[in-house]
Amino acid sequence: MTKANATIKDAALLWLKRCQLDGLERATIRSYKGHFTHHIEPKIGGRLLKDFTAADVQDFIDEMLEEISRPMTKKVLTSLRSILSTAQSRGMIDKNVAREIKLRRDSRNDKERIIPSKDEIRQLIDRAPARHKPLVITALLTGMRSSELRGLSWAQVDFDKGLILIKQRADRYNAIGVPKSRAGIRTIPMSPLVASTLLDWKTRCPKGDLNLVFPNGAGNVEGHANIFHRIFKPLMIACEIVDIEGKPKFGFHSLRHAAASLFIEQGWTPKKIQVLLGHSSINMTFDVYGHLFHNPEEDIAQMAKMESDLLAA
Repeated sequence: MTKANATIKDAALLWLKRCQLDGLERATIRSYKGHFTHHIEPKIGGRLLKDFTAADVQDFIDEMLEEISRPMTKKVLTSLRSILSTAQSRGMIDKNVAREIKLRRDSRNDKERIIPSKDEIRQLIDRAPARHKPLVITALLTGMRSSELRGLSWAQVDFDKGLILIKQRADRYNAIGVPKSRAGIRTIPMSPLVASTLLDWKTRCPKGDLNLVFPNGAGNVEGHANIFHRIFKPLMIACEIVDIEGKPKFGFHSLRHAAASLFIEQGWTPKKIQVLLGHSSINMTFDVYGHLFHNPEEDIAQMAKMESDLLAA
């Protein structure tokens, strides 16, 4: 293979090998392989790198949008950028032509993010079975991800300082590993209810080699699907938090949204909330929760003051 005849497929295979050598999670590599096998290779795998242009990238993305969802198209574009970046680092191309190609957000197709109300939050806490109440309370009042809750060990819960240290997670295959980003490694303060609930739970928690806070009955990593179908879904139905078809109104991840809404209501700064949630950038925090930072009544009062100050001058 030379620079003259190197293809996108050649670069993709080098990229996938690099991902494995870098020790990326099995689930991540599987997703990357899916992007390549199902989308990139069939359509542009045989294209010569030296002839591939920014216009070709745009054509490829436009074709993707006609066949698959916008979120998946965005993921495929990210993988293509990484493939071309690998090719550039190997001297196979001089420029990554996909770097400047952006996939605009289509607000018309955005689904409303459902955030549990305070009444719903209180119901979930009050009606959660004793066996699962610690998990529900911790999720609601810390904003931890499901993977972080599933991978949390007692060694990371400091009752003396009232802190939870996030430094590992459980992936979809129940394997314990480090957080996906550096921002995921963080410290979360425990509220009094979280601290007292976990302290009591520790005496009853199933024991296992991993010393997990929220294990399954055998002391091993609890599967995400089990958390939803065996714990959260029955709880939602018991609380009658359902849609018109009687199905759960929201998923387990909405507990993280609930926590974020409570943080924002307390008037905490966006930067502080970004750190608590483990977002890699403040832009991500604003993209997801920006609308919650706005207070229409306060905005009206500020507009009135602005007008008053202007006219008074």
